[in-house]
Amino acid sequence: MTTFTRGRILVFALAVALLAAVGIAYGLHAAHREEVTRHHGPGAAPAAQELDLTAAHGKLLFRDTEQGPGYGFLATVDVTDPAGPRAVGHTSCERVYAAAGTVVCLSTTYGAVPSHQVRILDDRLQVRREIDLGAGAPNRARISADGRMASWTVFTSGDSYASNTFSTRTSILDVRTGALTATLEDFDVRKDGASYLPVDRNFWGVTFSSDDNTFYATMSPISTGKTYLVRGDLAERVLTVLRENLECPSLSPDGTRLVFKKRVTTSTTNPWHLAVLDLATLHETLLAEPHSVDDQAAWLDDHTVTYALPVPGRSSSDLWQVPADGTGTPTLLLHGGFSPTPLN
Repeated sequence: MTTFTRGRILVFALAVALLAAVGIAYGLHAAHREEVTRHHGPGAAPAAQELDLTAAHGKLLFRDTEQGPGYGFLATVDVTDPAGPRAVGHTSCERVYAAAGTVVCLSTTYGAVPSHQVRILDDRLQVRREIDLGAGAPNRARISADGRMASWTVFTSGDSYASNTFSTRTSILDVRTGALTATLEDFDVRKDGASYLPVDRNFWGVTFSSDDNTFYATMSPISTGKTYLVRGDLAERVLTVLRENLECPSLSPDGTRLVFKKRVTTSTTNPWHLAVLDLATLHETLLAEPHSVDDQAAWLDDHTVTYALPVPGRSSSDLWQVPADGTGTPTLLLHGGFSPTPLN
């Protein structure tokens, strides 16, 4: 081996070591920043006891983003008095959703190399199942109305739907049987009656129908820049394209409408507008929220949707609500909240 070749190998090894050191340093910095945010501020502290959701009808479950000791933990407030005192627990989630005594919690363990997990919890927030997400950063989560089916989406590369350089993985778990669909990319996709399987297809934002078999999600062949609403058949492992330009659908409690993100501009600053799709007529209604919402909105009831908007200049967000028929104006639901779930 020549001296020149050995020198190149040495330079390459040093470069790899430097990149690894930078990655570890960034991870440690992120962990420190998370700790500072969590423990400094006037927000509510976790209570002595863990949250108990067994009798939480009429409550709103969410991720607490008030700066203080409860930052990042699950919390509840009374839906009729969201500005009232919040109960903060001891379970930390990046994204959460719950229904009928089942909770899906996407979490991050901070350190030199952050790790990510999905935890299926019961109504006392005890872990029923945990799945390692590897490097996939948590992004979307949903539970079917009867608590049986859970779904989650993670970024496997990139960190924003506003660019064409990201990749996602979306999974579905039957909580009752334990059957795991690791990725929707294994499903057959039908568009205009023919198979449609672009190699760069990505899926995200599942929402379940009441039969625990039918679901809706977003599909995008990333290189095209297009997004599609797809209807899934879990038993048949088939996805059918229904409509273009529809992201992060969320099915209304009565099963008749989807609230979703509609792309209204190619700008990466304010690309989306919330809208509602009537599944019977396929009529779209733009909602009164003027801000771009990068969230999978949730339904407070059949007439109102809620969603998170970031607080400028802070690692926090507030929850807002707006009528689902396009009338009215958006109003603040609560300060310092993210990933809302009404507990009915």
